Formats: sequence, C-alpha cells, structure tokens
Amino acid sequence: MGIAGSTVALAGCLGIGEGGSGSDSDSGSGSGSGSDAGSDSGSGSDTGSGSNSGAGSGADSGPAVTVRSHEEHGEILVGNDDMALYMYDRDSQGEGESACGADCADGWPPLTVDGDPAKGDDVAADLTTFEREDGATQVAAAGWPLYYFASDEEPAHTRGHGASDVWWLLRPDGSKVE
Repeated sequence: MGIAGSTVALAGCLGIGEGGSGSDSDSGSGSGSGSDAGSDSGSGSDTGSGSNSGAGSGADSGPAVTVRSHEEHGEILVGNDDMALYMYDRDSQGEGESACGADCADGWPPLTVDGDPAKGDDVAADLTTFEREDGATQVAAAGWPLYYFASDEEPAHTRGHGASDVWWLLRPDGSKVE
C-alpha cells in the first residue's frame, strides 16, 4: 500500500489529508508466525482492507509483546504476529488512556488483550493495561499505549515510524526510537 493507504490511515487520527513520512523499509529480520490469534477489538482492524490483524489477544500464541531486531531501527517492540508496535506522542505516558479514538484506531489499531499481557524475555518495559472507551483492554509499555499501523503489511514494514512526527517505534525498554 502506498501513499494513498497512509493518507487514509493518518487522516482518521490527525484530521489531515496528507500522510506522514514514515519509513517504508522492506529490510530487517523476523519470521512472523502468520497467525491471527485473538479477538477482534471492534476497531475494524480485522476487516478486508489489507491491514494487519494485530489487535488481538496473546492468550493462545505466546507473549503479546516481544522484541525483534530490525535492520534499520535496531531492537524494537513487536506484537504476536511480529508486526511493529508504535507509540503516539499525543498520548500521555502513564495516564492509562488513549488519545487515538475510533476513527484513529482504524488506521492505528491498538494492541488489545483479554486478561493480563504477556511479554517476551527481552522486553524490559513494564507492561500494563487500561480500558479503552470501546471496552477493549489496551496494552501499554512503559506507560505508552501500544498500536499497530494498518499500512504495515508484513513484519519488516515500519511505515508508521515518524508519521506526522507523532508516531514512533519503541525500544525494548519502552523508550521512543528516534
């Protein structure tokens, strides 16, 4: 998906008509499991738009948050499906709420779980959860709510990184990748 896909995803969250300048890297390592273990959070992330189906539970397929080495960005946090996870500058760290509402969540599906989040061995950030306005339980790392980017179509993609200068990948300790 090119600029048009990014435009649609970003417009819902930022109220703008132009996409961000995120990375469209096809490099990196990682061997995603390809499974979609999880429940639909109601955000529309599991519908046929070509977006990843990451908003789901980690109950049956291992940790909800793990670490993957990306050729361009180094060690980053990823979800069950090995897809990159992002933080949003407009969220307030540690507040237990998301500034990315329903329209925004179409392009930036939140990482949600049923129950407590599980984390991989290399994840140093504390994982917490909070209830979203739609009732789903969203995961936060080091206090930052976690999101996927709908235009990331495979594990090597980090197209959302730097989008509109407000969306960022996270390091294993939950700090922003700059």
